[in-house]
Amino acid sequence: MTGAASLGGLAATFSTMSLFAIGGANAALPEIHRVAVTLNHWLTEQQFADAFAIAQLSPGPNVLIVTLIGYQAAGLAGALVATVAMCGPSAALAYAVGRLLRRPARSQWPSIIQAALVPLSIGLMAASSLVLAGTSDRSGAALAVIAAVAVLAAVTRINPLWLLLAGGLLGLAGVV
Repeated sequence: MTGAASLGGLAATFSTMSLFAIGGANAALPEIHRVAVTLNHWLTEQQFADAFAIAQLSPGPNVLIVTLIGYQAAGLAGALVATVAMCGPSAALAYAVGRLLRRPARSQWPSIIQAALVPLSIGLMAASSLVLAGTSDRSGAALAVIAAVAVLAAVTRINPLWLLLAGGLLGLAGVV
């Protein structure tokens, strides 16, 4: 383990972060990175980038990155505590807000809240992209692959899994 963590510390960290993860765990990625890598040294930059890649490639929710961080910081118990702490508070809040907004009276609040959260989520996702870019390989070949994938993803309807596979094969071949 890079830096050991207490289960209480993991629970406090991720339960607080859970409430600010509007748009999912990826929206909180800059803060997750700051806490896990910079402040607590639970992971190195490379371990964080690897954990993010594993979380994205694994089936299921991308909140798996929190599970991997918890495991690295405090073993199996840390993985369980971090996952429950990240999912529990936001699920409870979403349930409460959902019940409140489902009231029969015609209200403008649901559309106002949704309109406000969309740009916030987009901004948080953009910040996450910047953090991940800082942890990635910055060689000329890697930057060329990143640019090519970004263009292909933006202008074609190619399934992103094919782009990931191509990047993985380039890495396996030693190009990046």
